[in-house]
Amino acid sequence: MNFVYRHRVAFGALALILTVAFTLGVCFFALAGTTAEANRLTVVLDAGHGGVDGGVVGTKTGVKESDINLKITYLVKERFEEAGFAVVLTRRTEAGLYGMATAGYKKRDMQRRAEIIQSSSPALVVSVHQNFFSLTSRRGAQVFFKESSESSQALACSIQAALNSMPECVKRSDPLKGDYFILNSSPAPAVIVECGFLSNPEDEALLLSENYQRKLAEAVVSGAIGFLSSSANLRDFG
Repeated sequence: MNFVYRHRVAFGALALILTVAFTLGVCFFALAGTTAEANRLTVVLDAGHGGVDGGVVGTKTGVKESDINLKITYLVKERFEEAGFAVVLTRRTEAGLYGMATAGYKKRDMQRRAEIIQSSSPALVVSVHQNFFSLTSRRGAQVFFKESSESSQALACSIQAALNSMPECVKRSDPLKGDYFILNSSPAPAVIVECGFLSNPEDEALLLSENYQRKLAEAVVSGAIGFLSSSANLRDFG
């Protein structure tokens, strides 16, 4: 076997080894990526109202609650995804989830939201809303939780604390118990975040600001991650 031939054989063997190693490496990293994807916690975000059900409206601008809900929900989604979570949205567009706007549309809409939540096996659920009250001086964000769920209360406390710490907060609030369909539909910890009062001119102006919407989103996600960081909460979502 001459010198050139021996080196050609050796080079061919080396190329084969490198090819196999590269292929195995690609498979390993693909598998690792798939495993990491499968291990990501899922969060369900629910933008309240939609379609013919616009929710409450701003007293100054007439802005629909449903529109603000959707904008803030997408900002919350971005923050959760940046933190490595998988995110499922109940409502993705301005439309509701009821199909045709015929009799019983609200019930169909809520049932569809419940189906999405239950099929997603989420670590937690956050429903985004805006508040309204006859006394126009009422302001600030308010979180509601299901009374029978200690984990939901813990989630609500964590998110409320983050909202209370915002520089724009004029009055610190405590999370409140709420008997709402969307909370009762979730086997996972679930809260409703009322981001502010559209009946208050100052809150309305803030809620229309994209900068403030982003701050709200950051506070909600910060509070949620604070809740999930507890090993006790990771073991028990009930």
